Amino acid sequence: MTALSIIGCGFVADLYMRSLATFPSVKLRLVHDRDANRGRAFASHWDLEFAASLDDFLAALPPGDVVLNLTNPSAHAEISRACLEHGLHVYSEKPLATDMAAARMLFDLAKAKDLMLASAPCSVLGEAAQTLGQAIRRGTAGTPRLVYAELDDGFVPQAPYKDWVSESGAPWPYEDEFRVGCTLEHAGYYLSWLIAYFGAVRKVVAASADIIPDKAHGVAGAPDFSVATLFFDHGVIARLTCSIVGPHDHRIRVIGDKGVLQVKQAWYNAAAVRFHRRLTLRRRLMEHPIGKRLRLSGPTHPKVGRKGAAAMNFALGPVEMLTALSENRPCRLASEYALHLNEVTLAIQHAGDNTGAQEMTTSCDAMEPMPWAR
Repeated sequence: MTALSIIGCGFVADLYMRSLATFPSVKLRLVHDRDANRGRAFASHWDLEFAASLDDFLAALPPGDVVLNLTNPSAHAEISRACLEHGLHVYSEKPLATDMAAARMLFDLAKAKDLMLASAPCSVLGEAAQTLGQAIRRGTAGTPRLVYAELDDGFVPQAPYKDWVSESGAPWPYEDEFRVGCTLEHAGYYLSWLIAYFGAVRKVVAASADIIPDKAHGVAGAPDFSVATLFFDHGVIARLTCSIVGPHDHRIRVIGDKGVLQVKQAWYNAAAVRFHRRLTLRRRLMEHPIGKRLRLSGPTHPKVGRKGAAAMNFALGPVEMLTALSENRPCRLASEYALHLNEVTLAIQHAGDNTGAQEMTTSCDAMEPMPWAR
């Protein structure tokens, strides 16, 4: 039986474990962390077997198992490569790699070995994203013309982030978060939805900046603000904004000929999807202030309770990979999709103030909706 194992037992690993508990049929085989104390504490908390070294971890896994790569972003490519070379499928936390050369190397290696290589985030498989996708396909708001997507998290450098601790006792990795930057950490939450709905991004016109250079008392930071205009192959244009400076705003609005589709909470699988029809009132054009809530007709997926800022089932991605393997089909989050998501995200992250338009070199098709959202 294909099983899951975890490398990286930090803050996010607890969110995966709480989510995996909603899928009792999934077997967890082994965990490893380069910090032995952290790894043992995590394994003890969740009653899992701990491998003391990476070599021991890899040697213990049968070819064809799935590894969740939850290491620090700077280690993603190195760890994923080691797993692929041992014949293991890999589901990587975002980003797939911090540079495109490494991402392409992983893509080519997975293809050569006939293995799956998939990338988080998996909220695109969640109920809110799938409901919005169904409304777009059905033309609820008419032809989509423009998308506004916001991933502003508030003035995080002033938050009490040193007090944020996971369920098994791991601190929030603020040094990594500030070093990697909010674009690589967060853009994927809505960028994945947009690629799923509209397919490949043809061109990125973006800017990014490090507005608060000393966010963590001497830790070198990445851009804490970015804004991108995305030109999709099929004509839709989207504006995506990320920051840990601007007031909290997690809306996505799809603007069509008949009105606006809106979701207000990116990190909530059960967030309401509403349609605000356009109307004329006393010679004034406006969208109806009370949107009609749109719902899918049947059951969707297991939900998890809110933990900190999120109410997302992080297991949807690994379970999609396991299901794809058992059904001998492509994984929705793997292959060309994962590579394209990585390229667009890096283009936004590294735009600075003078890069200008960037033509994308990768591509992918729109994502097949989940069976319960068709």
